[in-house]
Amino acid sequence: MIRKALFALLALLALLVAVVGVNTLLKGSKQLTVAPVARLAFDENAAAARLGDAVKLTTVSSHDDARLNQDQFEALHALLEQRFPKVHAAMQRERVGGLSLLFMWKGSNAAAKPIMFVSHQDVVPIAPGTEANWEQPPFSGVIKDGFIWGRGAWDNKGNLMSQLEAAEQLVAAGFKPERTVYFYLGADEEVGGLRGAVATAKLLKERNVRLDMIVDEGLVITDGVLAGLNKPAALIGIAEKGYLSVVLKFNTAPGHSSQPPKPGTSAIGMMSAALKRLDDNQLPAGIRGVASEMFDTVAPEMSGFGRVALSNLWLFAPLVQKQLEGGAATNAMLRTTTSPTITRAGNKDNVLPGVAEATVNFRILPGETRESVTAHVRSQVESVVAKEKYELYAMDEASDPSKVSPTTSPQYKLVNTTIREVFPEALVAPGLMIGATDSRHFGELSDHIFKFSPIVAKPVDLPRFHGTNERIAVSNYADAIRFYHRLMSQASKASQASAN
Repeated sequence: MIRKALFALLALLALLVAVVGVNTLLKGSKQLTVAPVARLAFDENAAAARLGDAVKLTTVSSHDDARLNQDQFEALHALLEQRFPKVHAAMQRERVGGLSLLFMWKGSNAAAKPIMFVSHQDVVPIAPGTEANWEQPPFSGVIKDGFIWGRGAWDNKGNLMSQLEAAEQLVAAGFKPERTVYFYLGADEEVGGLRGAVATAKLLKERNVRLDMIVDEGLVITDGVLAGLNKPAALIGIAEKGYLSVVLKFNTAPGHSSQPPKPGTSAIGMMSAALKRLDDNQLPAGIRGVASEMFDTVAPEMSGFGRVALSNLWLFAPLVQKQLEGGAATNAMLRTTTSPTITRAGNKDNVLPGVAEATVNFRILPGETRESVTAHVRSQVESVVAKEKYELYAMDEASDPSKVSPTTSPQYKLVNTTIREVFPEALVAPGLMIGATDSRHFGELSDHIFKFSPIVAKPVDLPRFHGTNERIAVSNYADAIRFYHRLMSQASKASQASAN
């Protein structure tokens, strides 16, 4: 069926080319024209060694135990004070929500809205049994073969340290910001940010702080990842998907396995039917919103049929959407995803349990809400299970999708321009952040929140994120410092136009 549809579309395309010409079907580039800037020079190896020292500290966070590895976090705080003395002399530092840090670099213009850079100190643990698969010990921070190795080198000590490296250089050069600059260094981002980011957002709100712009970790510079694109693609996250986990609990009378009830009425049978229904009837996908804006930007830079198809979604949307739904990452850009993650039922092989429980996680697309997703779940479950036979409740850690930061703003243009100044070969486009970051908790403080990490990732690098052999190239880390140095120096000018 898809093959026939493709032939039909190709035939229609041939007709359109004959009638209107190929140029009409192709969009022109939307890339900004950027003047070259001087390349910042500094001791790249010394900076890499400082990141390696930070990676050595096992700052693994816990959702339930706020004091887990407290000595390692405090050792990191001491390391930052030692390695960045000028930052600590020029800025106010305070602890918030336990182990998170908030720096304030006071600006000279009190009327100008501040900006904030966000990163986090904590890292995810090493998967048990995989330690031997690391080419270098996961918390060694060793520099070898042109890379800094270890957990956190990419996520997220690479961002944290490069931001402070940039600030240290600016302070040393006598730079004084006109806007106040905040740096938030979370200690529990990997477990939701409920202690650090939530408390910091509340604190800033109480102090009547309204931020002109927030830059957090997020999407990266992919190289060789997007099919049909022959240049690196730097994707700026302009929105973040929401998060919701619901628990479905199915109840019936327990019994002996030798006398099973009518098919589909056991607790496990009902749970299975409900999960299959949710899996088979997922929330609708579509090339709209952020995804549409991203493809609209990327299309003119692509080659071959991909350029024609993405430039003419009015014609090829069904075909393109079908292809995108076939990949896990691209499918997640198009819809609210449904992921059954936990099931519990039974404790003996010859006993029919009276209770079966399942947890289903949803990553919510902008335009939908926790309430609309919950309504969808109820509708689907009740089409196969009687209403009185199940319970549904949402887990505590839940959030609606973030606001979408406008790409027409001076703030977005500044981030876009800075990327192209430091990474001149990159195509820059907006994108949707499908994971969760600390900046989702700061939504009330700014209309311009950008989720971008100046990390270059090739296909071979993507499994390293939260995986084995995490690393960052020394040269890439140096460019990350250059990116933040340039962005900080420009964004902290009160003369930088803003639209709020």
